[in-house]
Formats: sequence, C-alpha cells, structure tokens
Amino acid sequence: MNPQKTQYLAWPVREFNKPERSRNWYIITGVIVFLLIFSSFFGFSGWRLVFLGSNSNFLFVLIIIMSSVIMFINHQREPLIVEVKLGPEGVRIGKNFYDYDVFKNFVVLYRPKEGIKNLYLEFKSFWRPRLSIPLRRMDAFTVRSFLIRYLEEDFERTETPLSEQLTKLLKL
Repeated sequence: MNPQKTQYLAWPVREFNKPERSRNWYIITGVIVFLLIFSSFFGFSGWRLVFLGSNSNFLFVLIIIMSSVIMFINHQREPLIVEVKLGPEGVRIGKNFYDYDVFKNFVVLYRPKEGIKNLYLEFKSFWRPRLSIPLRRMDAFTVRSFLIRYLEEDFERTETPLSEQLTKLLKL
C-alpha cells in the first residue's frame, strides 16, 4: 500500500480497553475505597480521631462513591468496535470527527518486543486529553507516512505516556 496515493486509511479498534481484573483486584480496590471513605468521615487530626468535625469531607465521599459506581457500571459493558479513518480532511473515530487543525502533532510508537503499536494525536488545546489509538494490524510506517502530509510529527516523544502506563498498571 502506497501512503502517498492512498486517500484514506481505516482500521477497526475497540472503543476502550477492558482490562482483565482478578478477584484480588476488586478486594484491594474495595479496601482502598473503604479506607478513603473512613478517613473522610473520621478525619485524622494529629493522633486523635475527629468524628464528623471540621475535617470530615462529604463531597469527597460523594466523589469516591460516584467514581466507584461509574467504574463498576462501565466495566459491566463490552466495548464496541469502532472504525478509525484517517483522510485528507481529518480523523474519524466512530461517530466523532476531528479536523487536523485541532491537533498540534502526532507520534507513532512502534515497539514490537514491548507490544507497543499506537498512534498518539496531541490536541492544541491544553484541556483536551491526547488521543491514543491502537494500530492493531495496521502498518505503523504507512500511518506515519500518511499523517506526515497533514500534521507535524513529535520527535521528542519516545515513551508511552505516564498516564497510559499507570492506567495499564492499575487496570483502570
């Protein structure tokens, strides 16, 4: 496939990564959630325990509970298969379309021995998280050669982002 003559590149990816979680993961997570809630209700002030005093934080408890419920519900559903499509106008991921003007740069990380084969698209906006797209069976060189026509390549990024490493490590 010649990327210079190709109008579009397309491949299927999962909507999100669903990690395999053991029973121990759920037990450890439950203990951590319980400890966070306990410490929010019973704030520690030096060595003495303050019950529902000025150190209790109901908003934090609410955030912890809501986050736990959302993670549990999200883990119950299976990820959909969506199509990634790179074209002359921009990037389409499922129903979402991004014009190339919204991206600052891109990088294709390919390390077969480590199982890394991803496309990263960095937004110009500080508030938008980078897009991480697995290349799966797509040729990394073909994707790079295609995108270089539309976006600047980030030569400084040589490692998987820390946020992605932590997400994988913690199975989130």
